Amino acid sequence: MEGEALENVWYATRYQSLPRVAEEQLRLAGQSYLNDVKAEMHLALAKAVAPNNLVVHVGEYRYYFYKNRLNEALKVAESCLTLVSAELGIPPKWDQVMPEHASFESDDPALRFYLFVLKAYAYLLLRLSRIAEGTLVADKLLELDSENKIGGKLLLDVVSRMDKDDYDD
Repeated sequence: MEGEALENVWYATRYQSLPRVAEEQLRLAGQSYLNDVKAEMHLALAKAVAPNNLVVHVGEYRYYFYKNRLNEALKVAESCLTLVSAELGIPPKWDQVMPEHASFESDDPALRFYLFVLKAYAYLLLRLSRIAEGTLVADKLLELDSENKIGGKLLLDVVSRMDKDDYDD
């Protein structure tokens, strides 16, 4: 199995371990997407039932992200980083993680998930105009993913072009 297939299996195992009640609450949250109070109640119930299941956190992240509630999405991304770092046995704070803590260049799905969440975290910081912080996170992403498999270099390219005209080259 290769990259994406491994990630699907890795994520599917988290979905399979999701209690039926939490799964139902996530489904109801999706159906209630246009009603913030109702959707957030269902997300909270799913999280209460399965607080450490990444499927719940990803659902919550997507809800806030697509609602353009980026501060809330940022908090969920932080919690995802904490959860997956515990699973990987690496430092819980992204800025303390070093390339020697894990084989970040491998196709290990948990490591790739960590890197994708780190990319999302950097992206959200940039979108929230927290440019210095977002740049630090993107730099860390490239330190861990030196081959740029996750595509973090694009974030730094955007930052470097922020103060340039479209015709500057």
